[in-house]
Amino acid sequence: MSPVSVVVPSALATSLDEFCGAQGRAWAERLPALAGELLERWGLRPDGPPAHGVVALVLPVLRADGSPAVLKLQPVDEETVGEPAALRVWDGRGAVRLLDHDPASGSMLLERLDAGRSLLDVEDDLAALRILAELLQSLTSHQAMPGLRQLSDLADELLSEAPEASAALTDPDERRLLADCAAALREVRAEPGGQLLHWDLHYGNVLAPLSGADRGPWLAIDPKPLAGHPGFELLPALRNRWHDVVAGGNVRRAVRRRFDVLLEVMELDRTAAMGWTLARVLQNAVWLAEEGETALDPAQRAVAEALLGR
Repeated sequence: MSPVSVVVPSALATSLDEFCGAQGRAWAERLPALAGELLERWGLRPDGPPAHGVVALVLPVLRADGSPAVLKLQPVDEETVGEPAALRVWDGRGAVRLLDHDPASGSMLLERLDAGRSLLDVEDDLAALRILAELLQSLTSHQAMPGLRQLSDLADELLSEAPEASAALTDPDERRLLADCAAALREVRAEPGGQLLHWDLHYGNVLAPLSGADRGPWLAIDPKPLAGHPGFELLPALRNRWHDVVAGGNVRRAVRRRFDVLLEVMELDRTAAMGWTLARVLQNAVWLAEEGETALDPAQRAVAEALLGR
């Protein structure tokens, strides 16, 4: 097989530089050689233009037997290190199937899904929500693998960082709201759970299988595995497709309705789920403060206020 030249998209190189600094630039420089090596080792042929996320390069390929797949190359960090192991646990049940893995680089060969059909395309937002909830229920029914990052540790970090994040906020009401989120986290901290969490299951991370594939009908991609309580999974489902929440004219009622659907399908305790969802709001507030922001994300503020009855 002739060597294949892989070009790193300029937008990916810029993103790697922005989010990962010098390490990201080094990774981008290494990508063409790494991709070429894996294409040769696994007997793959490019089959379309590359795609990318914030840090990952995704190459559509054909395997030696002609079957479609994708080669995913991304830096390994504390969020992505457990992805191959989690995909092995799920083994294609509710998630994309792992076909091969290169431990040295963290690169993965995955089954190819239909990148043009996600839950964002399901017109009925409550129908999309139920699909997402059913996937979450399935994925989080597994115990986390040993060695995975623990929600308990993350919770302790958030509580230690909460005062600084609160001090960065200019609105006193938002400071009080963040204090309530921290208080809710303290209430549930003693029972952090040990389930296998996806940690990033929003509507765009749920794709349909390829036409004619004996799969699906919907499969999760791009997990950031974490060991913890399933309630920590809910905020993306509440926050994403926000236009559907606003369109009804009553944001509080729409958020609570979504929350009720998630609790019903996933069979979660309301108090615990609310505490871990507010912890997720706190986490995002900490991240925003680290980036120099002085206000909460408006949608996440609305979610927190709805759950707290404000």
